[in-house]
Amino acid sequence: MTEPIEGLHNFRDTGGTPLASGGVTRPGVLFRSDALNALTDAGVAALDASPIGTVVDFRTPEERAAAPDRLPTRTIETVELSILEGAMAQLAKEMLSPGSAPTADQLADAAAKIPTLDQLYIGMLQHGADAFATVARLVAGSDAKDDEPSAVLVHCTAGKDRTGVATALLLDAAGAERAAVVADYASSEQNLAGDWADGMLRMVASFGIPLTPALETLVVRTPPEAISAALAWVDATHGSSADYLRSGGLTEHGLETLRTRLAG
Repeated sequence: MTEPIEGLHNFRDTGGTPLASGGVTRPGVLFRSDALNALTDAGVAALDASPIGTVVDFRTPEERAAAPDRLPTRTIETVELSILEGAMAQLAKEMLSPGSAPTADQLADAAAKIPTLDQLYIGMLQHGADAFATVARLVAGSDAKDDEPSAVLVHCTAGKDRTGVATALLLDAAGAERAAVVADYASSEQNLAGDWADGMLRMVASFGIPLTPALETLVVRTPPEAISAALAWVDATHGSSADYLRSGGLTEHGLETLRTRLAG
């Protein structure tokens, strides 16, 4: 079980995910998390002592500027792969200007613009193959650092959407059981429940958008059917998660190395 890191709500090691062929994925290779901006000093020290050597940040430049990651002083490679889909503050700003008094028509228009989670995920899959293949290459090449920390941590803001899709693709391509991939995704909802989720909902409400069940799902939930629909889209359009990553530039050697790193 992953040890918690103070200041993070949705941090975990993907090691221990059941494989379709038997056994489980290797620990200490691929971690996932919410943003690292709220790490306490103890959290920074825990990250320093971890096997993490690369941090992949899926947030937009605006998100990173508003909440910069806190990192240890030791060398950690940081890779910025901005994916717009999943940037909730940006979505809210696009729908309504903060501080305005929205009219009924504006509210109706905003409600019509709210995507479902599976629509959000399919959108990022349509545009993000290069980014997701880059993460796969980083994980595949992460054993070449000898005695240095070599694990890869991927994160966005909540660690549920952009991070959830990336993690699902990599685990699925590595041969994890599909049900276990879905369960890993779904566990983010419980991790984020409470103060984090309440704060996000208050932020969205500050833009004047009514907190409908659909909007709450988009912002703080991780229903299993959302990632299942995204992976079904990958299967239907590319054949498999492995083929999807190939479409983004992952080579056959890279795929085999990814599987070796994650599945052993």
